[in-house]
Amino acid sequence: MAKPIPQTLFQRVKAIIKKIPRGKVATYGQIAALAGQPRAARQVAWVLHSSSDKDRLPWHRVINRNGAISLPRSRGYELQRELLRREGVTFGLRDAIDLERFQWRPRLKGK
Repeated sequence: MAKPIPQTLFQRVKAIIKKIPRGKVATYGQIAALAGQPRAARQVAWVLHSSSDKDRLPWHRVINRNGAISLPRSRGYELQRELLRREGVTFGLRDAIDLERFQWRPRLKGK
């Protein structure tokens, strides 16, 4: 049997982001940890920036560790907020998302 081809961090991050279900969010750091690189949150942001449109990633479901949208207040910010709102995600004080309620918690293999 052939050995599986190892995925790059870029490929792993995209695969994880594609799995975030509607109505749930994940943080940059969470995605980095799930991809096996817990200190690579900035690289997750780079993957989103460089491939969201062409790979049809649900970019709007990725937020910062404080439960907030990382974009500056702009059209992009408003679009992300609206897309999340349409999926049932609510915003509290200072536009923060309750991570206890809305954070995606995938089951890990073997657990």
